[in-house]
Amino acid sequence: MTRPLPTVTPNTWAFLRDPMIAPTGFREYDARWKYPDEINLPGITALGLGLGTQIRARGIAPVIAVGNDYRDYSLSIKNALILGLMQAGITVKDIGPCLSPMAYFAQFHLDVPAVAMVTASHNPNGWTGVKMGFERPLTHGPDEMAELKGIVLEGRGQPHPGGAYEFVDGVREAYLDDLAGDFRMTRKLRVVCATGNGTASAFAPELLERIGVEVIPSHTRLDYTFPHYNPNPEAMEMLHDMAATVRATGADFALGFDGDGDRCGVVDDEGEEIFADKMGVIMARDLSKIYPNATFVADVKSTGLFASDPELRKHGARADYWKTGHSHMKRRVRELGALAGFEKSGHYFLAEPVGRGYDCGMRVAVEICKLMDRNPEMSMSDLRRALPVTWSTPTMSPWCADTEKYQVLERIVARLVAKHEAGEPVACRTIKEVVTVNGARVILDNGSWGLVRASSNTPNLVVVCESSESEAEMRAIFADLDAVIRTEPGVGDYDQTI
Repeated sequence: MTRPLPTVTPNTWAFLRDPMIAPTGFREYDARWKYPDEINLPGITALGLGLGTQIRARGIAPVIAVGNDYRDYSLSIKNALILGLMQAGITVKDIGPCLSPMAYFAQFHLDVPAVAMVTASHNPNGWTGVKMGFERPLTHGPDEMAELKGIVLEGRGQPHPGGAYEFVDGVREAYLDDLAGDFRMTRKLRVVCATGNGTASAFAPELLERIGVEVIPSHTRLDYTFPHYNPNPEAMEMLHDMAATVRATGADFALGFDGDGDRCGVVDDEGEEIFADKMGVIMARDLSKIYPNATFVADVKSTGLFASDPELRKHGARADYWKTGHSHMKRRVRELGALAGFEKSGHYFLAEPVGRGYDCGMRVAVEICKLMDRNPEMSMSDLRRALPVTWSTPTMSPWCADTEKYQVLERIVARLVAKHEAGEPVACRTIKEVVTVNGARVILDNGSWGLVRASSNTPNLVVVCESSESEAEMRAIFADLDAVIRTEPGVGDYDQTI
């Protein structure tokens, strides 16, 4: 195998022949590139050959389930990836268009060790990528990604005889059967189902109807141009649209799903957006009654309530704050034997006996409906109001180049640690500690906090703040954190702010 080039000029003979892969596409826990600016189809084939080589080198059975999301170019990407996998002697079981969690489900359903899902997740059109793994229910973490990057970029992919291809039908139906099980609602629920015209459009409305929910559809027609907004339930644009539909229809709540269906966002009956970490606390409260003394993992962007909520403490729940990222969280949930993991971005990792440990927005939707069924006298807004009040920002992402963001973050973290050591305040309060497991989470003496970290998926930093006191304090935390961030000239504008 020849070494892929970092750049090849489009509309040239070489572009159709020679593999081109920008090294920055290999991220902490999956691979993402702008297509065709940063990777071409021969580059995708080289990636497939590299992944197949990695599977064989690890002594894993050479069989893989492969699927693709609903974007106009994803099928071409998948076919190029399959070609490379087959070159490496891998038997490919193609499950067709699907959600990422359906691909993870296929590993169990078809009893195959490996998975490769062609998706750009919630990234806008123009992006592509692959989520992959070979130790179910886990996906590649930093070690596996670094190993794969070396194999691919150094041209160490090894062709091997024995590659085969099989299209496997019926996985979608088995996945929906598995999600619905024998559960049916006993209370009447009217739910806005928002899919942003993405892949979840082919799953979520049918699933909710099957468990006895009255579905109010919102942009549920498949359309890979995403004519209304990019399907991302962490973005305020989608959440505001969901809220408007709830208010217009008098729905009980809204559920929104991202581009590949592994995340779920919630808006309550009053049109209030419930950020996924707060929804996680609501779910953890309910689950901790059924499974006392459970461990819950939360990512560093999440609310401090997992540790401080009196209801969770009453039922012996233990909180563990860990690195953001679906691969990091899946691994941590399994390592600790946790019942569930929750990410502010809307990834939920429900382990046995609730789920299989991987992130599935459809499973979360079903479990939220079950929660509502177990609490028939409560509305979603009642459950929200029952939580201790905190004020938190949405996830805000200032631009920072992929090639610079980790170095920039390192300097910002050092400044924040120095601020703590010097006894300097944030928002007029003493800094209690700075947790540096993933960026810097600056925790104040009253439990309020602010976080800055590097995005694993896009050229951005990530900023989140939460106050246990007031909106004014939340804004003050953000202002002080942003003042440190602004000492770096390489940091650009925010995608959204307060």
